[in-house]
Amino acid sequence: MKVKLLTAVLASALLATTPSVLMAQARPAASAAQPSAAARTVLDSSTRILTTLESRRAEFRANPAALRGFIDSELSRGFDRNYAARLVLGVHGRGAADADVQLFADAMADNLMARYGSTLLDIQGKPRFRYKSESALPGNRGVKVSTELVRAGSEPTPVEYLMRNIDGQWKIFDVMIEGISYVQTFKNQFDTPLRQKSIKQVAADLRSGNLQPAAGPVPNGK
Repeated sequence: MKVKLLTAVLASALLATTPSVLMAQARPAASAAQPSAAARTVLDSSTRILTTLESRRAEFRANPAALRGFIDSELSRGFDRNYAARLVLGVHGRGAADADVQLFADAMADNLMARYGSTLLDIQGKPRFRYKSESALPGNRGVKVSTELVRAGSEPTPVEYLMRNIDGQWKIFDVMIEGISYVQTFKNQFDTPLRQKSIKQVAADLRSGNLQPAAGPVPNGK
Protein backbone atom coordinates (compact mmCIF):
# COMPACT_ATOMS: atom_id res chain seq x y z
CA MET A 1 0.00 0.00 0.00
CA LYS A 2 1.05 3.60 -0.37
CA VAL A 3 2.70 5.27 2.62
CA LYS A 4 2.60 9.06 2.51
CA LEU A 5 5.48 11.27 3.56
CA LEU A 6 3.45 12.99 6.25
CA THR A 7 2.34 9.75 7.78
CA ALA A 8 6.01 9.00 8.13
CA VAL A 9 6.91 12.34 9.64
CA LEU A 10 4.06 12.30 12.13
CA ALA A 11 4.91 8.83 13.30
CA SER A 12 8.55 9.66 13.45
CA ALA A 13 8.29 12.11 15.58
CA LEU A 14 7.40 15.40 11.12
CA LEU A 15 7.58 15.86 10.46
CA ALA A 16 8.70 14.07 10.03
CA THR A 17 7.06 11.78 10.60
CA THR A 18 7.29 6.63 6.87
CA PRO A 19 10.49 7.07 8.24
CA SER A 20 10.24 6.43 11.89
CA VAL A 21 7.24 4.19 12.01
CA LEU A 22 9.24 1.46 10.37
CA MET A 23 11.79 -0.90 11.85
CA ALA A 24 15.04 1.03 12.05
CA GLN A 25 18.31 -0.80 12.41
CA ALA A 26 21.77 0.72 12.39
CA ARG A 27 23.89 -1.14 9.86
CA PRO A 28 26.75 1.20 8.99
CA ALA A 29 29.20 0.32 6.27
CA ALA A 30 32.67 -0.61 7.37
CA SER A 31 33.95 2.86 6.56
CA ALA A 32 31.07 4.71 8.25
CA ALA A 33 31.11 5.97 11.80
CA GLN A 34 28.84 4.41 14.37
CA PRO A 35 25.53 6.25 14.95
CA SER A 36 25.82 9.37 17.09
CA ALA A 37 23.43 10.45 19.84
CA ALA A 38 21.29 12.24 17.24
CA ALA A 39 21.14 9.17 14.98
CA ARG A 40 20.37 6.89 17.91
CA THR A 41 17.43 9.15 18.76
CA VAL A 42 15.94 8.45 15.32
CA LEU A 43 16.67 4.73 15.37
CA ASP A 44 15.50 4.16 18.95
CA SER A 45 12.31 6.14 18.37
CA SER A 46 11.55 4.03 15.29
CA THR A 47 11.96 0.77 17.14
CA ARG A 48 9.85 1.99 20.07
CA ILE A 49 7.04 3.16 17.78
CA LEU A 50 6.96 -0.03 15.74
CA THR A 51 6.98 -2.24 18.83
CA THR A 52 4.09 -0.30 20.36
CA LEU A 53 2.06 -0.34 17.14
CA GLU A 54 2.49 -4.11 16.88
CA SER A 55 1.66 -4.85 20.51
CA ARG A 56 -1.35 -2.50 20.65
CA ARG A 57 -2.63 -2.95 17.09
CA ALA A 58 -6.04 -4.38 18.11
CA GLU A 59 -6.52 -1.66 20.73
CA PHE A 60 -5.61 1.11 18.30
CA ARG A 61 -7.95 -0.26 15.60
CA ALA A 62 -10.83 -0.28 18.08
CA ASN A 63 -9.91 3.09 19.58
CA PRO A 64 -8.54 5.64 17.07
CA ALA A 65 -8.33 8.25 19.85
CA ALA A 66 -5.80 6.04 21.65
CA LEU A 67 -3.71 5.81 18.47
CA ARG A 68 -3.76 9.57 18.03
CA GLY A 69 -2.83 10.05 21.67
CA PHE A 70 0.15 7.73 21.27
CA ILE A 71 1.39 9.43 18.09
CA ASP A 72 0.89 12.85 19.66
CA SER A 73 3.05 11.81 22.60
CA GLU A 74 5.76 10.63 20.18
CA LEU A 75 5.55 13.92 18.29
CA SER A 76 6.02 15.81 21.54
CA ARG A 77 8.99 13.64 22.44
CA GLY A 78 10.91 13.50 19.17
CA PHE A 79 9.64 16.14 16.74
CA ASP A 80 10.16 19.89 17.11
CA ARG A 81 6.80 20.67 15.54
CA ASN A 82 6.58 24.34 16.53
CA TYR A 83 10.01 25.09 15.04
CA ALA A 84 9.04 23.12 11.93
CA ALA A 85 5.79 25.10 11.77
CA ARG A 86 7.73 28.39 11.84
CA LEU A 87 9.85 27.14 8.95
CA VAL A 88 6.71 26.18 7.02
CA LEU A 89 5.14 29.58 7.74
CA GLY A 90 8.29 31.36 6.55
CA VAL A 91 7.75 35.09 6.05
CA HIS A 92 4.12 34.70 7.15
CA GLY A 93 5.31 33.69 10.60
CA ARG A 94 7.61 36.65 11.18
CA GLY A 95 6.51 38.37 14.37
CA ALA A 96 3.71 35.84 14.89
CA ALA A 97 2.81 35.00 18.47
CA ASP A 98 4.01 31.64 19.77
CA ALA A 99 0.37 30.75 20.49
CA ASP A 100 -0.62 31.27 16.85
CA VAL A 101 2.30 29.18 15.62
CA GLN A 102 1.31 26.39 17.99
CA LEU A 103 -2.28 26.58 16.74
CA PHE A 104 -1.02 26.12 13.19
CA ALA A 105 1.38 23.30 14.12
CA ASP A 106 -1.29 21.40 16.08
CA ALA A 107 -3.94 21.92 13.41
CA MET A 108 -1.66 20.59 10.67
CA ALA A 109 -0.71 17.54 12.75
CA ASP A 110 -4.35 16.81 13.64
CA ASN A 111 -5.46 17.22 10.03
CA LEU A 112 -2.85 14.80 8.73
CA MET A 113 -3.42 12.25 11.50
CA ALA A 114 -7.16 12.28 10.83
CA ARG A 115 -6.50 11.52 7.16
CA TYR A 116 -3.58 9.10 7.37
CA GLY A 117 -3.26 7.88 10.96
CA SER A 118 -4.97 4.56 10.34
CA THR A 119 -2.38 3.60 7.71
CA LEU A 120 0.18 3.28 10.50
CA LEU A 121 -1.58 0.06 11.53
CA ASP A 122 -1.29 -1.48 8.04
CA ILE A 123 2.48 -1.41 7.60
CA GLN A 124 3.70 -4.84 6.58
CA GLY A 125 6.97 -6.53 5.73
CA LYS A 126 9.23 -5.05 8.40
CA PRO A 127 11.22 -2.55 6.34
CA ARG A 128 14.26 -1.12 8.11
CA PHE A 129 16.47 1.91 8.15
CA ARG A 130 20.20 1.71 7.54
CA TYR A 131 22.39 4.42 9.05
CA LYS A 132 24.79 6.07 6.59
CA SER A 133 26.38 9.23 7.97
CA GLU A 134 25.97 12.48 9.84
CA SER A 135 27.03 16.02 8.93
CA ALA A 136 26.75 19.46 10.52
CA LEU A 137 24.15 21.89 9.17
CA PRO A 138 25.30 25.37 8.07
CA GLY A 139 25.20 28.10 10.67
CA ASN A 140 25.48 25.69 13.57
CA ARG A 141 21.76 24.91 13.20
CA GLY A 142 22.14 21.24 14.08
CA VAL A 143 22.92 18.04 12.19
CA LYS A 144 21.69 16.04 9.22
CA VAL A 145 21.40 12.31 9.84
CA SER A 146 21.49 10.38 6.56
CA THR A 147 19.84 6.96 6.32
CA GLU A 148 18.44 4.59 3.72
CA LEU A 149 15.01 2.99 3.85
CA VAL A 150 15.51 -0.66 2.86
CA ARG A 151 12.54 -2.70 1.67
CA ALA A 152 12.32 -6.08 -0.03
CA GLY A 153 11.91 -5.74 -3.78
CA SER A 154 12.75 -2.02 -3.87
CA GLU A 155 15.87 0.05 -4.28
CA PRO A 156 17.04 1.75 -1.05
CA THR A 157 15.40 5.15 -0.56
CA PRO A 158 17.54 8.00 0.84
CA VAL A 159 15.95 9.53 3.95
CA GLU A 160 17.61 12.41 5.79
CA TYR A 161 16.63 13.84 9.15
CA LEU A 162 17.44 17.45 10.08
CA MET A 163 17.79 17.73 13.83
CA ARG A 164 18.72 20.27 16.47
CA ASN A 165 19.69 19.94 20.11
CA ILE A 166 17.27 21.51 22.57
CA ASP A 167 18.44 21.47 26.19
CA GLY A 168 20.39 18.28 25.60
CA GLN A 169 17.66 16.49 23.60
CA TRP A 170 17.88 15.91 19.85
CA LYS A 171 14.65 16.65 17.97
CA ILE A 172 13.70 16.35 14.29
CA PHE A 173 12.51 19.49 12.51
CA ASP A 174 12.58 18.35 8.89
CA VAL A 175 12.65 15.10 6.91
CA MET A 176 13.98 14.81 3.37
CA ILE A 177 12.99 11.82 1.25
CA GLU A 178 14.94 11.42 -1.99
CA GLY A 179 16.07 15.02 -1.52
CA ILE A 180 12.54 16.43 -1.15
CA SER A 181 11.99 18.39 2.07
CA TYR A 182 8.84 18.07 4.19
CA VAL A 183 9.21 21.68 5.33
CA GLN A 184 9.72 23.08 1.81
CA THR A 185 6.85 21.02 0.38
CA PHE A 186 4.38 22.42 2.90
CA LYS A 187 5.86 25.91 2.81
CA ASN A 188 5.02 25.99 -0.90
CA GLN A 189 1.52 24.62 -0.33
CA PHE A 190 0.58 27.03 2.45
CA ASP A 191 2.00 30.17 0.85
CA THR A 192 -1.18 31.11 -1.04
CA PRO A 193 -3.64 30.50 1.84
CA LEU A 194 -1.38 32.47 4.20
CA ARG A 195 -1.30 35.40 1.78
CA GLN A 196 -5.08 35.51 1.92
CA LYS A 197 -5.80 34.72 5.57
CA SER A 198 -4.28 34.99 9.03
CA ILE A 199 -2.43 32.11 10.67
CA LYS A 200 -5.42 31.58 12.98
CA GLN A 201 -7.82 31.41 10.04
CA VAL A 202 -5.64 28.93 8.14
CA ALA A 203 -5.37 26.80 11.29
CA ALA A 204 -9.16 26.87 11.62
CA ASP A 205 -9.54 25.79 7.97
CA LEU A 206 -7.17 22.91 8.60
CA ARG A 207 -9.12 21.76 11.64
CA SER A 208 -12.46 21.97 9.83
CA GLY A 209 -11.16 20.16 6.76
CA ASN A 210 -11.82 23.13 4.47
CA LEU A 211 -8.10 23.16 3.68
CA GLN A 212 -6.50 19.84 2.76
CA PRO A 213 -2.76 19.93 2.11
CA ALA A 214 -1.42 17.28 -0.21
CA ALA A 215 0.43 14.40 1.40
CA GLY A 216 3.74 15.39 -0.14
CA PRO A 217 6.26 13.29 -2.05
CA VAL A 218 6.11 9.52 -1.82
CA PRO A 219 9.35 7.50 -1.86
CA ASN A 220 9.62 5.22 -4.92
CA GLY A 221 5.97 5.91 -5.70
CA LYS A 222 4.76 3.95 -2.67
